[in-house]
Amino acid sequence: MMGAKHLIDLGDFSQEKIKSIVELACKIKENPSAYMDVCHGKIMATLFYEPSTRTKMSFQTAMLRLGGQVIGFDNPQNTSVSKGETLKDTIQIISGYADVIVMRTPTEGSAKAAALNSPIPVINAGDGGHLHPTQTLTDLVTMYTEKGTLHNLTIGLCGDLKYGRTVHSLIKEMCKYNTKFVLISTKELTVPQYLKDMMNASGCGYEEINTLEDAISKLDVLYMTRIQRERFASLEEYERQKNVYVLDSAKMKKAKKDMIVLHPLPRVDEIEIDVDNDPRAAYFRQAVNGMYARMALILTTLTSDEESKPIVLNREYPSVKCSNPKCVTQTETYLPKTFSKSGDMLVCDYCDERVLI
Repeated sequence: MMGAKHLIDLGDFSQEKIKSIVELACKIKENPSAYMDVCHGKIMATLFYEPSTRTKMSFQTAMLRLGGQVIGFDNPQNTSVSKGETLKDTIQIISGYADVIVMRTPTEGSAKAAALNSPIPVINAGDGGHLHPTQTLTDLVTMYTEKGTLHNLTIGLCGDLKYGRTVHSLIKEMCKYNTKFVLISTKELTVPQYLKDMMNASGCGYEEINTLEDAISKLDVLYMTRIQRERFASLEEYERQKNVYVLDSAKMKKAKKDMIVLHPLPRVDEIEIDVDNDPRAAYFRQAVNGMYARMALILTTLTSDEESKPIVLNREYPSVKCSNPKCVTQTETYLPKTFSKSGDMLVCDYCDERVLI
């Protein structure tokens, strides 16, 4: 079981705890001045191994608005990481300076690997194309405030469903709320099989559609995503996919009057500018909600009486190598090669990649 204070995957928290964080975010949004000094004397370290604007500034602003302080880096080339320092050593040093660590990395499973060696809470701010739990908290706060509920919604996920960590985290969480998913993507960018297995196991219905026009009228929530150049192995593959799905005013006319449009941002050209004027366009409100969601998370993390517990890994298979080239075990070779068993497959503890036995 994952430690009570680390947030690597939103599934680490009970549904009741997530509900309390969402409700706290709404209370902070209603009266932010009441929380302006609750983290006085606390320090948050932001370790950003890849570029970020919204997530980094959202976390930093959240901590500052709570009265705490921020240290960290957003360019690993200016740190000891560039000299070959292991993640383990970086975390052990930084944990002596701060009260909570927030990490974003291009390497999948890094946040969990960091938590293995951290005596203070680690919050996953995005690990490659794997997970992005605090974006999902942002999404939950936004859907709750905009729709009044998280239950029984039909959510359309459009664009990069294969590499989009925001999509992966959202599916995993919304499986708890009797959600119907409409997966809108090309064949090449469909969601990983483990997420389809999860939707099936939870009893949530899903259908796969390859055109936005055919899907939009069914939706309560449309979650648009950017086709991410940085996740593709080749420029040619990216160019083939990047302009397939574009939301414009003509498509919005086919949508329900109370549908909302979400997007984790940044957008490139997948939502045309004229959609911004539609009251159903909630993505800028969503970005602001991210600050309140992270304020609630930081406050809960730093004031909880729960003790951080050691992370328990599954069985070690020393001769098995994770087949995901972006898995943290490829570079942090000291990590135990641990997997859970699923039929005739092994599932990597760090990145959820499946390996045939």
